[in-house]
Amino acid sequence: MSLSVVFAGTPEFAEQSLRALLAAGYQVPLVLTQPDRRSGRGMRLQPSPVKQAAVEADIPVAQPVRLRLEGEHAAQAQAVQAELERIAPDVMVVAAYGLILPQWVLDLPRYGCLNIHASLLPRWRGAAPIQRAIDAGDTETGVTIMQMDAGLDTGDMLLRRALPITATHTAGQLHDELAALGATAIVEALQLLAQGRLTAEPQPDEGVTYAEKLQRAESVINYDWPAARIARRIRAFNPFPGSTTELPEIKGAVKVWAAEAVDAPVLVAPGQVQAVNGDSIDMATADGLLRITQLQRPGGRRQSAAQFIPGWAYAQQLSD
Repeated sequence: MSLSVVFAGTPEFAEQSLRALLAAGYQVPLVLTQPDRRSGRGMRLQPSPVKQAAVEADIPVAQPVRLRLEGEHAAQAQAVQAELERIAPDVMVVAAYGLILPQWVLDLPRYGCLNIHASLLPRWRGAAPIQRAIDAGDTETGVTIMQMDAGLDTGDMLLRRALPITATHTAGQLHDELAALGATAIVEALQLLAQGRLTAEPQPDEGVTYAEKLQRAESVINYDWPAARIARRIRAFNPFPGSTTELPEIKGAVKVWAAEAVDAPVLVAPGQVQAVNGDSIDMATADGLLRITQLQRPGGRRQSAAQFIPGWAYAQQLSD
């Protein structure tokens, strides 16, 4: 059986899955993605990665602001509804779309809507599963293909694929690996669906956690935490929104992109510079040292600590 697949997604994470579906030969008569956004220095309208992939493949694209059939922007939603009814897709694949799907969307495809979620459900339902998994110190994550329902990532699990989290993974690195895994998993799930071998498993009540949306206030490094916890937060917030700290003789927040926990005696108050080495900066924490190895001045570029230190007046004062 050849499935007709409508795709709904927006960022790079979703783009990989769309490209995988096309490479596998699936018919995709329509792509839904968020409206173009202004970005860059010129603040020009930029299409989403999913839209760019759809345009390359000559697939029609719809970009409604909302999908509710009443209220503001109802006309856009009604136009999408009419087009979906005309297409009558077998299934809708959803990956990081960014819009809430009302019940009429969930009910329209023959086999409903399948979501590619970047965690092993029921752990880390919600908006930021990749970052929260690293931040919490999880040693494993993965992707879950789930049958979407009206809840927040509460639908039945259809297929799960695991991936280890290493001690050096940043959110950016893990994102890329999960995007590739999700692309492979959705193709596998659709193959099983076509064969009548895709089985649904309700999510257990135990083990449910929620990945809250990232807040910029969380970016500020809290040196009253243990060093290992701070190091995880830095990896979890790389590349977005980044982790920030204050350093002597530097005006504004310095972004910290790479650091590791060091088991060593703390000789100064948490948050103070304990030592400046040739290629790192040691900050005191609640239980040891945070050794910073990559950082960024306000308005500057990312640098290794070895590049940063020679131009830092405070470091020169310490060496005098």
